Amino acid sequence: MHTSKQFETQGYTILSKFFEQAEINQITSIVDRIYSQWREENHYALIEQQLINMHSLTHPKYFQDKGHERVEFFNLIASKKLASRLTQLFKTDIYFHNTQLFFNPHSKEKQPYWHRDLQYSPIDDAVQATEHHNMLSLHVRIPLVAEKGVELIPHSHTRWDTELEKNVRFELNGHKNHEALPGSVLIELEPGDVLIFNAQMIHRGNYALNPTRKALDLCVGKPHPLVVRFLDPTGLPTDKESKHIHNCSWYNVARELAITQN
Repeated sequence: MHTSKQFETQGYTILSKFFEQAEINQITSIVDRIYSQWREENHYALIEQQLINMHSLTHPKYFQDKGHERVEFFNLIASKKLASRLTQLFKTDIYFHNTQLFFNPHSKEKQPYWHRDLQYSPIDDAVQATEHHNMLSLHVRIPLVAEKGVELIPHSHTRWDTELEKNVRFELNGHKNHEALPGSVLIELEPGDVLIFNAQMIHRGNYALNPTRKALDLCVGKPHPLVVRFLDPTGLPTDKESKHIHNCSWYNVARELAITQN
């Protein structure tokens, strides 16, 4: 199935062998350093809260005295070939929102949980449902090690929950958010592949099948008032840095949005 048609019907698509190994190595080198710093700073929370991800990998605090590396990272994650492919797929201007790194929890007892991304925001679920068809919030997953790490409910990007899905997501009527849901698809990826999926479709991570997980997600999309309010401008390039970024389209749109928000 063509990638744009697959996303339209299923809510996700996979770009197989999109990145060269050299590109993955460059991204991994920077991500590993940031992740190491973050782990030192969040050692107890990592264990006590059973964290499964970190965010804001482009924040300046990870690049003190390493300004050139921050520019390199901005260039790597918003490469012209990736930006062009997303523009081709979605026929709209894409903005950069944030980054996340996903990994396994400290305890093997931690259960993966079904959710839509805005589920844990202050935005009422009914409002989310009303605006569902007007939103295009994406996860662009770049696995840095092989994984069967994401489970999705196809078509849930075009509709709101069934009664069972609602009960599981919100743990209502005796249900738990880690229960199996019918029709789910487990995605298998290799380094170099790229998974693009709708952040508001029902999805969850998978820990049990992955001895290690290290997946960089780029959070990008079409601007929408419900999501743009959470844009943190500190994660965006400065004026000086922008002059050295080869493809600044995602960042320029984000910077304009940040100005408007403020």
